[in-house]
Amino acid sequence: MSRFNEPPKKSLGQHFLHDRGAIDKIVLAVNPQPGEHLVEIGPGQGALTIPLLRKHGALTVIEFDRDLITPLMELAEGVGDLAIIHKDVLKVDFGKLAGEGRIRLVGNLPYNISTPILFHVLEHSEAIVDMHFMLQKEVVERMASPPGSKVYGRLSVMLQAVCKVVPLFDVPPGAFRPPPKVDSAVVRLLPKPAADIGIADPALFENLVRDAFGQRRKTLRNAVQALCTSEDIVAAGLRPDARAEQLAVAEFVALANHMAGLPRPDAKP
Repeated sequence: MSRFNEPPKKSLGQHFLHDRGAIDKIVLAVNPQPGEHLVEIGPGQGALTIPLLRKHGALTVIEFDRDLITPLMELAEGVGDLAIIHKDVLKVDFGKLAGEGRIRLVGNLPYNISTPILFHVLEHSEAIVDMHFMLQKEVVERMASPPGSKVYGRLSVMLQAVCKVVPLFDVPPGAFRPPPKVDSAVVRLLPKPAADIGIADPALFENLVRDAFGQRRKTLRNAVQALCTSEDIVAAGLRPDARAEQLAVAEFVALANHMAGLPRPDAKP
């Protein structure tokens, strides 16, 4: 039997899932089907890896901690076909990993870099069927929050513009070793077809949302003045005196698309 001799590393944000009930609920939510390309981010000590491998027969995992590689390989012997990518997940090209097909992502994400991981996978959403992630509960609440909420912000808009966000269930601290100081939750992300997203210029959209929420107390007119004028905001059907947290995702898309059709301030004549 494989042995994981190294303790969880605080520097890597490691909290290893061990609760059988939570593991079973995640596997049931993912429900892998024959022929699918399943990829786990941060397998850790294999608590979710082995049940998924047993259910599906084949699994690709991305693990940064080299001390976990050999134990994971030993643990998977005789269970199924485990492919391990030893790499920083933020440097993984998921489009290349998917090849001609599409992948399904699952993982108990390191809480200290969960937001960068979410933004990274969004860049490859066309290559992804769905995602099932364990995150801090407060992060999941931000991801799914509607306009007007105190936690509605950049993460909410960027994710909801590209994905349907579905919170599934909460997981208490005691389900992990060591237990984190916060509650956790599992969320399902379903990328939208490109035609349904309708963002003309993704980079411009990202800059607009970033600036809009850069200083939440500012009106839209003042927050995005480096990108557009009050007249542009009105032309897009929005109020210049509104604040970012009052705008629906579709309104951010409308403003960004209106701006995409205008001459850029730095464009050469």
